[in-house]
Amino acid sequence: MNNSRMKNLDSVKKEQPENRHALVLIATPIGNLEDISIRAIKELSNADLICCEDTRRTGKLLQLLEIKPRPDLFVLNEHTELTKSAEIIERVRNGQRVALVSDAGLPGISDPGEHIVKEAIQKEVTIEVIPGPSAGITALVASGLPTTRYVFQGFIPRKGKARKERLHEISEERKTTVLYESGNRLKQTIEDLKKTCGNDRQISVAKELTKIHEEFVRGTLSDVNTKFQSRNSKGEYVIVIGGRQESGEATDEELLDALKEFTDQGKSDRDAVKETVKKFNVSKRRVYELSIENP
Repeated sequence: MNNSRMKNLDSVKKEQPENRHALVLIATPIGNLEDISIRAIKELSNADLICCEDTRRTGKLLQLLEIKPRPDLFVLNEHTELTKSAEIIERVRNGQRVALVSDAGLPGISDPGEHIVKEAIQKEVTIEVIPGPSAGITALVASGLPTTRYVFQGFIPRKGKARKERLHEISEERKTTVLYESGNRLKQTIEDLKKTCGNDRQISVAKELTKIHEEFVRGTLSDVNTKFQSRNSKGEYVIVIGGRQESGEATDEELLDALKEFTDQGKSDRDAVKETVKKFNVSKRRVYELSIENP
């Protein structure tokens, strides 16, 4: 982010939030630093305390934004969240505005944040969220797979019974599934998905999202597995997998199109569901749930 842009943000940094005391969860860039929002810059500039996973990562971001935290950064990570949350919440109750960031993306999504939010709600502390970048959503919308209904699995268990059960759950899921994986386990995870979900299940693997070398590898599990077995896979990845479908079964998109077609003809929502069920010979419950989720 160049100096001229930063000078234009000086006035933003000086703006004070209307509600001073709150726990503020702030999304930070997942790769491209220009994805930082104006609201995020304002909140980080005016926070009484900034909590982060890694002082080096967050310190570099603040340095680029020309923001000096006061006091020093407070570490709140997977090892300290349970023991330090009460202290942070007490600061908010005493009138401070505390910002919480993770290394990248939105706190609480496969990152620290879930516990402190629960505790803050119990203590009736105000919670605010500054939305922004999310690796899972970014990969999902670029996958080419259905986005109307999806399941977020985060990082799946590394081994044992828990891993087998999660893989089986993914294989049976009808909705699109989003999960995260590290580079050193990516090949094994794709191989395991191929074994449990079958060769023909559609998949999209995203790498280096929003960065210069951003890449998407799309295709069947069989094809993508073959490509990655001969590749170096460093870094972190987002895997998006299509839902399970019976051979010849209508997709959610086809059912939604039919529902719209029938309602456009003047049929009631109830009759549109009935006609769609009849047309595709599918479960009434499935069509009804789609109609509720997509009014």
